[in-house]
Amino acid sequence: MKKYTLALAFLASFTMSFAQESKKWSLKECVDIALENNLRIKRSIYNVESFRANLLQAKAAYLPTFNVSGTQGWNFGRALNPVTNNFVDRNSNTLNFAAQSNLTLFNGLRITNTLRQSQRDVLASRHDLQKAKNDVILNVVTLYTNVIFNQELLENSRYQLNSSQTQLDRIRKQVDAGALSMSNQLNQEAQVATNELNLINQENALNLSILQLKQAMQIPGSEPLQVEVPDLQLEDLVLDNSAEKIYAIALEAMPEIKSAMLKVESAELALKANRGSYLPRLSFSATATSNYSSLNNTARYQADGTYSLGTTPVGQTATGVNVFAFSPNLVQVAEKYGPTDQLTDNLYKNLGLQLTIPILNGLNTRTNVQRAIISKELADITVTETQNTLRQAIETAYNDALAASRSYASSLKQVKAQEEAYRMNKQRFDVGALSIIEYQVSENDLYRAKSDLTRAKYNFIFKKKILDFYQGKTIEY
Repeated sequence: MKKYTLALAFLASFTMSFAQESKKWSLKECVDIALENNLRIKRSIYNVESFRANLLQAKAAYLPTFNVSGTQGWNFGRALNPVTNNFVDRNSNTLNFAAQSNLTLFNGLRITNTLRQSQRDVLASRHDLQKAKNDVILNVVTLYTNVIFNQELLENSRYQLNSSQTQLDRIRKQVDAGALSMSNQLNQEAQVATNELNLINQENALNLSILQLKQAMQIPGSEPLQVEVPDLQLEDLVLDNSAEKIYAIALEAMPEIKSAMLKVESAELALKANRGSYLPRLSFSATATSNYSSLNNTARYQADGTYSLGTTPVGQTATGVNVFAFSPNLVQVAEKYGPTDQLTDNLYKNLGLQLTIPILNGLNTRTNVQRAIISKELADITVTETQNTLRQAIETAYNDALAASRSYASSLKQVKAQEEAYRMNKQRFDVGALSIIEYQVSENDLYRAKSDLTRAKYNFIFKKKILDFYQGKTIEY
């Protein structure tokens, strides 16, 4: 039973390994993995969250501030009675509570402009995130196309090597039979060696393109990766729109343009917010405080409404008669003047309006305004730079696609002609009417024509996909 279990485990492991190695990745799967693993995208996501936090703070600036504080103190020795303001030479403890609120009524519209600026920053950061995703998608599509292109060239190299090897076997038999000289065999062996080198070089190019695709996907180079070759057929060699029209569409669709424009608006609002510091500021405040002291924590008395004549004269009349004052009679109402009673009786409230007029603050406002003006100018330059970069990229892709379409049409005719020439030369060579050198030249010309056709085909397909992408279309194979 143990051996049977081990055999099943080995078979399952082998099956899983084989399935993993034989899995072929589609373009969508490669793009999804790259988007998930790309660190630049993750950094852009956190950048969006940071601007969202700034937006929340800008919204909260409309709300009043409210703070509550409390202090417990212990006094030793001579201390001030907070109620009588007399010094008392004994230990005591105190409690102080305070609540304060402040509301900005006007500050030169800085709060409003800062809020609008934060809203633009959030939108711009989202477009930057989309731009980062677009860059990853374009990079993966480029590398994916390179893999397919190198795979097809590898097949061409392998076909050429098999063809030359078959021809070498035929020549060897003819040399052994005395129908051909040894020089024909040596020339063909050299051709086979050349084709073997071409095959090795093409295998290296394919492995490098696969490695670059893995690196773009952020997966280890040791992990097996085979791409799914889509059915890439050229339905036509026509470009639907001109470069100028594609550029006009891209100006409305590309996130980098939207981001740059929003950053200009953000810089303008930042300038308005800084200029608001020149204006007066009006704020409303409310305060409530109270305190308690153990020095007053004694019996509590209250007047009962009756009066008694004092026994100590407070003055004399003009005739020398002593004058006595009446004082209210006090009745004890509590054994102690506790914290609750003191805090209630000592409660102090205050409401106020504060007007601040900036006059001189070390040129801080002026300096901030100048910096905001510079940031606005830099944002304008960034817009122009981004537009120029986009226009140049579209023009380059359009010219490449146009050149590739012409090259493909020419290469297609060339391949057909070379295939017919090679077929005829092979027949002549088989009957001894053509030298081995001429035959090899014909074979090499056919190989180069097929390679040029493959290169033009994939170059046109890729460039056309890029132009579609700039028009806001999804890249699909």
